[in-house]
Order: sequence, then structure tokens, then C-alpha cells
Amino acid sequence: MTNSEFASISPLAYDARGIGPTLVLLHAFPLDRTMWTGQLKGLSSDCHVIVPDAFGFGGTPLPSEGWTIDGLADSVALLLDSIDQTEPVILGGLSMGGYVALAFARRHPQRLRGLILADTRAEPDSAEAKAGRAAMIELGLKSGSSAVIEKMLPNMLSPVSFAERPEVVATVRRIVSTQKPESIAAALGALRDRPDARPGLSTIKVPTLIIVGEDDKITPPDAARTLNSAISQSKLVIISGAGHLSHLEAPEAFNAAIREFVNSL
Repeated sequence: MTNSEFASISPLAYDARGIGPTLVLLHAFPLDRTMWTGQLKGLSSDCHVIVPDAFGFGGTPLPSEGWTIDGLADSVALLLDSIDQTEPVILGGLSMGGYVALAFARRHPQRLRGLILADTRAEPDSAEAKAGRAAMIELGLKSGSSAVIEKMLPNMLSPVSFAERPEVVATVRRIVSTQKPESIAAALGALRDRPDARPGLSTIKVPTLIIVGEDDKITPPDAARTLNSAISQSKLVIISGAGHLSHLEAPEAFNAAIREFVNSL
């Protein structure tokens, strides 16, 4: 099955709020679009915010033959077609969503007005990381979604969040625990097999905002600096006291960075 065929399997479930320039935000693994609640509320006075679910997460069905990062990027383009969004959009993604945003920038550059890459990286999985994905697939299918989040959680949030933001920890556990193990397994396969995005970075010609939590253990600030150095029109914002889920851990700082970026376009 080709990537373009993935795009026509099913529409992506989504929420939308606000008026103004269109801002599409793509969620992290293994969460769903509800992780963006603070951005829907905080940015809807500045933007028309659209938050879709990836394949198998939230309200979007899982294709029977799995999916790819490129295929999901094409599905985002299909979603824009379905709502008659003909003008270029500001597209943002966090972690897995950032991988999809980079694929979208490569496959649909004419549809971009601006790009936001949060807590993500351009490099493909190393051999060690691929082995980790395989182990996580086995864990999820054997022990369920709750086992996956307990394995991942220590690396997802900053020490400050564990100490001072119990509601953030509870939110992450709640969202992930509702995801189906087979959806998590399919996403892990897509993450494992994603292409190297580094060759395409120099071709990104739209203004780009790069955000990273200073305590991000999964895609650390050095990964964000690599993006910043390779994308010509990019700006880097490092958020103090935040880890890999900077939008949840420091929503005011995260939203302020996006608001300033949107207003600059």
C-alpha cells in the first residue's frame, strides 16, 4: 500500500475552535488530540485552531494494514481539503506530531505558511531505539496501555512536573490509558520506520518556530538546536521547568511563544 492510499482510508477526527489564521496542531505519542486542550482554550482568540487525532488514537480509526508517518502527513492535507482550507496554514507538531509536520513540509510545502516543531527531532531511530520500539510493542500488546505509560512516564515529564504538577501527571496517565494497545503498536511501527528528515531541513523556506523543554530527555535541547541550525528561517525557544510535554507542563510559556510567532507572520 502506498502512502497516498493511506490518506484515503479514513478521515481524521478533529476539534476546532477560534477565528483567525489556521493553526493545525499534531499530537504526541501515545496521546490524542485532547492533549491540546490548553492550546484550544489559550490560542483560539488568536487563531483558528484545529487539532486532529492520528490513526488509531482518540476518534480516528486504525487502518487494518497500519500506517506511516508520510501517510499521516498526507491525511492532514486531506483533512484540509475536506474543510475547504485552501490558504496555507501554520502547522505544528509535538514529538510524533513533529515527525508528521516535517513530513508534511517535505510533501506539501505549498500548503505551509509557517511551521512549529516542538520537542521533536529530525534524526531517524537508531538501532537501539528501534529495539526499544520492539520491546514497547511487546509490552503494550501483552500488558496494555497502562503498562506503556508507566514505562514511558519517567522520561516524559520534568522533575518539576513530578514534584509540583500532579494534575499534569494524572492527565498524561488518563489520556494514554484510553488508547488501544493495537493502536499504540501500530504507531510504534510508524515511528520506528519513519524516514530521516535531516536531508529536507534545508529545503524548509517558511518561518519556523522550534520549542523544547529544557529538561526534555526524549528529544533534548541539542536535537532542537540541530533543527535550528539547519532551518534557515527558524527561531529556538527553550522552556524552563518543562520536559518532553512542554505544552502541558508550561502551557502559558508554550502558548506565548506560539502567539508571538503567529503574530509575526
